Amino acid sequence: MKRLVLGGLVVLAVGWFFYAHQGNAQMSSAKSQYPLWQVYNDYFVNAKYVDLTHNMTPHIPVWPGFGNARFEPTRAGRDLGDYAKKGEVFTYEKHGFVATAYWLPTDQYGTQLDPPAHWDPYYPTIDELPATYTIRPLVVINIADKVKENPGYHLQVSDILEWEKKHGKIPEGAVVMVRSDWYKRWPKLGDPDFDKKKERFANKPFPGVSLEALKFLHEERHILFHGHEPLDTDTTPTLVGEYWLMHHGYCQAEGVANLDKVPEAGALIAIGYPKFQGGTGGYARYIAICPPDWPYGVSIKEAFGAPLPKSDKPLHWDDKVGMRVR
Repeated sequence: MKRLVLGGLVVLAVGWFFYAHQGNAQMSSAKSQYPLWQVYNDYFVNAKYVDLTHNMTPHIPVWPGFGNARFEPTRAGRDLGDYAKKGEVFTYEKHGFVATAYWLPTDQYGTQLDPPAHWDPYYPTIDELPATYTIRPLVVINIADKVKENPGYHLQVSDILEWEKKHGKIPEGAVVMVRSDWYKRWPKLGDPDFDKKKERFANKPFPGVSLEALKFLHEERHILFHGHEPLDTDTTPTLVGEYWLMHHGYCQAEGVANLDKVPEAGALIAIGYPKFQGGTGGYARYIAICPPDWPYGVSIKEAFGAPLPKSDKPLHWDDKVGMRVR
C-alpha cells in the first residue's frame, strides 16, 4: 500500500513537473513570438508620458511674415437636401456633429518639425521623411541657468561636453532637445498683456544653438535632429545654423515645450506629424516617454484612453477667441 501511495505521488510530481514545464514553455513561446508586445507590457504601460507640444490656436506666436491662423466652424460644401444647405454651419443640434475648418497661412506654425526642403529644394519634404522618425533616445541639454543671465545665450560645444561628463556619450540617432525654459514665455489666452508677451517671445534676444554646436552634434555624434524652444535656431542675421542644417539634409524641431519636466538622459521621444505631400514644414507633436518613477507625466494605467472621460462643460464656439472652447 505504501509503495502504491509513493508511486502515485511520484507520478503526480512528474506529471506536475511536465505540465508546469509545458506551461512555462508556452508562455516563453508567446513572449518570443511577440517580443515587442512583451516590451510594451513590461515597460511602456508603466512609463510616464510628458507632452512637449504647445496647443495650436489662432493666437500663438509666429513670424510676422506669415501671420496667424484662422479657425472657423465647418460649413456644408454643397447642398445635401433637407439635411444641410450649401454654406450652412454643421451643428450638434441639427446635424449631430460639428467640424472645424483651419486656415493655416504657413506650415511653420506652433510646435513643428522642419524638413530640409524648407530651405533646399533638393532635400526631403515632410512626407519624404522615413518612418523611422517615430521613436528615438531623448537627450535634454539644460542651458536655462545661462539664459537667465543672458537671454541671448546659444548652446556651445562646451555645454554638450559638460552633459556627456554627467551622462555619457550622446547615443547615435538621438534627438537632442535644448532646454532654455523659454517656452514659459509662450502667451496663453487670458494672460494680461497677451499681445506684448506674444511679441516678446519671438523678438531678439532669445536663446539659440550655435553653428559649432550643431556641427558637433551631427558630424561628431550623428544625432537625428535637435530641437529648441524659440521659433528660430539662432539670432544671426542670416540664420546661419538653420541654413547649414537645411542645406546638409538635417531636420530640426522648433517651439518645443515642457523640457523642464523630463529627465536629461534615459527617456525616449515619440514623434508625430501630418504627412502633407510636398510639405516644407510639419505641425508636430512630441511626447517624452520617461521612466516609471519619474515625478512628471502620466502612465497608460492612469490615462488608458478608451473610453475617454466626459466633461461637465460642453464644447462650444466662442466668437471672441475664434475657436471652440469649454
